Amino acid sequence: MGVSTVPRVPHLEDGAITDLQRLTVSLRGGSERRDECLLFSFTGQLDAYSDKQFTEFITDRHKGETLPVVIDLSRIDFIDSSGLGALVQLAKLFNDSARQFLVVGNARVVQTVKLVRLEAFLHLQPDLESALGSLAPA
Repeated sequence: MGVSTVPRVPHLEDGAITDLQRLTVSLRGGSERRDECLLFSFTGQLDAYSDKQFTEFITDRHKGETLPVVIDLSRIDFIDSSGLGALVQLAKLFNDSARQFLVVGNARVVQTVKLVRLEAFLHLQPDLESALGSLAPA
């Protein structure tokens, strides 16, 4: 019989992370250290079943770094209140350590974030290019 492979998630924008690892059944994530930031990219669902893995993935990889953090959620299909809670927790963590923190969202993420009026607190950006362009110079 044939060999089974895990399909790679194609990137939607130039510069997006393409090699994403499975964090849960419904969430994949990847990270990359760039000159200007730590970039995290996710696809799938950010909800009560994945918020803990999402938070741990980011907190484990940012330790010892001082670069700004960009979280790309432009390929997230669904976000619920648990996912929003995870974002708020991360925003507080990075604000407390005076690190710049930006979230990139798609229409679904933006609608959910705006519904609870967190767009300013999460430094919501319309796309990855805008987020990278708005980073404060080092």
